[in-house]
Amino acid sequence: MIHDVVSASYKGKYKIEVTFDDGKGGVVDFSKYLDKGGVFSRFNDINFFRNFKINQEIGVLTWQDEIDVAPETLYAEANGTSLPNWMEKKRKSSANKTLQRTANNRR
Repeated sequence: MIHDVVSASYKGKYKIEVTFDDGKGGVVDFSKYLDKGGVFSRFNDINFFRNFKINQEIGVLTWQDEIDVAPETLYAEANGTSLPNWMEKKRKSSANKTLQRTANNRR
């Protein structure tokens, strides 16, 4: 089940406390997103990072309606739980494809 973010508050540095529609929640450390690059490179500007909102329609945190993080990911990180099985399978599949491409490029 996907749970919507219903409240969020900035806790300093790259940490945001989130609460979900089932009452569960916790603090998510977004500092690991700095290494991901791409759209997340915008997080290097701490003022940009601090300017998040909750998109009530889809129940996620957003930054200027350009960047968001899947609620399943936030839920797992905030509550110290695993990602849903369907996300784990997709992640493993993507990792395997990346490894295959890397191996093929070395040939």
